[in-house]
Amino acid sequence: MKEVIAVRTTTDNIKKSGPFKNIEAPDASLLVSVIVPMRNEARHIRKTLDALRCQTDQEGVLIPYRMYEVLVLANNCTDRSFEIALNYKKKYPSFRLHVANISLAGNKANIGTVRKILMDEACQRLTTIGNLKGIIASTDSDSQVDSKWVYQIIQEIAKGCDAVGGRILTKSNRDMARLYHLRDVTYRILASKMESLIDPIVHDPWPRHFQYFGASLAVTCQTYKKCGGLPQVPYLEDMAFYNSLLKVDARVRMSPEVKVMTSTRMNGKVEIGFSEQLREWRKKKIKNIPQYVESADSLMNKFVNRQMLRNCWKQYQETKTLDAECIKLIAKNLFITQSFLGKQMIDNTYFGTLWQKVEKKLEDRDWYRHWPHEPITEAIEKLKQFIY
Repeated sequence: MKEVIAVRTTTDNIKKSGPFKNIEAPDASLLVSVIVPMRNEARHIRKTLDALRCQTDQEGVLIPYRMYEVLVLANNCTDRSFEIALNYKKKYPSFRLHVANISLAGNKANIGTVRKILMDEACQRLTTIGNLKGIIASTDSDSQVDSKWVYQIIQEIAKGCDAVGGRILTKSNRDMARLYHLRDVTYRILASKMESLIDPIVHDPWPRHFQYFGASLAVTCQTYKKCGGLPQVPYLEDMAFYNSLLKVDARVRMSPEVKVMTSTRMNGKVEIGFSEQLREWRKKKIKNIPQYVESADSLMNKFVNRQMLRNCWKQYQETKTLDAECIKLIAKNLFITQSFLGKQMIDNTYFGTLWQKVEKKLEDRDWYRHWPHEPITEAIEKLKQFIY
């Protein structure tokens, strides 16, 4: 694996603060800083750290520890998680593991705050050695990354991507929520395939997936700064961050080669997240309530019009001349006004920002009355018919 050597700069005059203020300075060869928020994970943290410690390249050769590090932040723990992580660091002193502890109060005691502290710290450590293209990678303390997780992230970034979402897998179980979960994954994968056929993206070709979540995400420091960092929200911070990336047209790759296995427990540590979704699916299964999703016809028409709008927007960026007929047609198809769409074309220098404003408008208008949600089983069949 080709090494990327960071530019050497001094860190002596860098003012340090926060829970990691006393750890050693980053190695000059540091390429990836992995962040792991942890709260009461005594059962899982050893396996999480084992997976991160044993990262290899495509030949199965261990990646040098000087090229990546792991930052674990124990927050509001009431079990032995912090102690276990510290003992792990002592057991494997050559592994670049940094462990800190913090107690958050009130509205700050949430995963959004913790992940932001960690990602900001990782970004600072990489930029202090002059590595603006250094990679901030995130996983969770109840998850085990694939043995080539770090390597595959590096490869995707090397191809020109700004951020990488990893495929998040779950172990098979007999819980009644699993059927709903598998249907949801199937629907989203098929929707992603339809999207790639109708509105292909050069930096994110098929095969790809749909996940950019905290258990497996990565971003360059340069892009992290460009989009304003992780938004300060109490939960769903990963989804909020993904939207921030799209707003600045970041090249996000949903790589099937970047993989992680995560927990399917229902007693999660966050108010809203995957565990909460599993609980909802279980309730629906018990009551035999069908899953409803955005219809296949809605998705198809949305992708078709987004592709037309993207081309129209690119033309405007090059010529500064609006194609009135194109805007009129798209506005009609999306049930929005031509004046609104034309103004957004002029006002927004990023297509991602433009499209998010259009999607927000769709929620307020007639789109979902014209394209009502449908049972997920019907949507899956329609998606399959389109694709195959």
